[in-house]
Amino acid sequence: MTRPRVLFVGRTRYSLPLPESLARKWDALSERMDVRVVASGSDRDARFHLIPPRHLDGPRFYASLPFELARELREFRPDVIVAESPYEAAAARLALLRTRSGAKLLVEVHGDWRTSTRLYGSRVRAAVAPLGDLVAGWAVRSADAHRAVSGFTAGLIESATGRAPAGVFTTYSDLGSFTAPVVAVPREPRALFVGVLERYKNVDVLAEAWRRVAARRPGAHLHLVGAGTRTDVAASLASGGVRWDRRLEPAALAAALDASRALLLPSASEGLPRVAIEAFLRGRAVVGARAGGIPDIVEHERNGLLVPPGDAGALADAVERILFEAGLAERLGAAAHEDSARWTSTPAEFAERVLATVERVLA
Repeated sequence: MTRPRVLFVGRTRYSLPLPESLARKWDALSERMDVRVVASGSDRDARFHLIPPRHLDGPRFYASLPFELARELREFRPDVIVAESPYEAAAARLALLRTRSGAKLLVEVHGDWRTSTRLYGSRVRAAVAPLGDLVAGWAVRSADAHRAVSGFTAGLIESATGRAPAGVFTTYSDLGSFTAPVVAVPREPRALFVGVLERYKNVDVLAEAWRRVAARRPGAHLHLVGAGTRTDVAASLASGGVRWDRRLEPAALAAALDASRALLLPSASEGLPRVAIEAFLRGRAVVGARAGGIPDIVEHERNGLLVPPGDAGALADAVERILFEAGLAERLGAAAHEDSARWTSTPAEFAERVLATVERVLA
């Protein structure tokens, strides 16, 4: 069978030459397919055609994307377009209509597309949520096939289209910084939160829960890692003694997990949280909300604790348990490490899954 020509399109920002961790992924894909990538960035080569960031970068990126993709359809002539989200898929569908290309459209669904306008960024974005829902829903329904990253996102696809996704598997990530031998769970009652400080992460609920824990257990510690539009919440907690880092490199993040008894993940919506996989690799349990794709990876009382989303009291109780209940963090953390292999893959394994999905679409 001839190698399929695949055009990948996404909002991800790249810098060329690629760092080694990303190069392994794209090299593995390129060994199996003829690959072209349209994304954001300031440079280009034979494989990566990047759109330079500009003022009002997001709106201008999506406004120009149908024209950029129409050019690629004429010049690269892909068999399949793989869109990173329904929003890139909408631009791809417009380009396909414009050029009358016969390329197939494969949409990846990494999470609930309805949260990107309602629970992320400025509240001004919520004003365009109905339009965003229409555009994304149209793109999902009109796609030739879909790839989900979890059971939760597979369910979103089936609800919207009545069809099962062509593939369900996690995206490859370089997790090498988290695969060293596991160290023992520390006795110090410290919890860790890692994530963008946005509404969909329920940072306000986290803050309220932590204040309750701190009032009942003055010796408890919280380490926050993240930046976003809700830095006011982190700053308020930091003024009360919580450690706050806006960003940590992977090795430092692995060390922060090692220094904690558990990861906190109170999100209102997730596709399949990479940070939970990182915690599992370090032998740390996850205390999370029973929302989105979190229950796909976190099993209550086996490798973590689950609470109702938005319930600060239940979250506080679960955090207090994981920090102070004898043996609990150790037992759940050991199971988490045992389960981690289910959620990891090599670049070659990921590329083979992508190729199999592409071939399924073409068939």
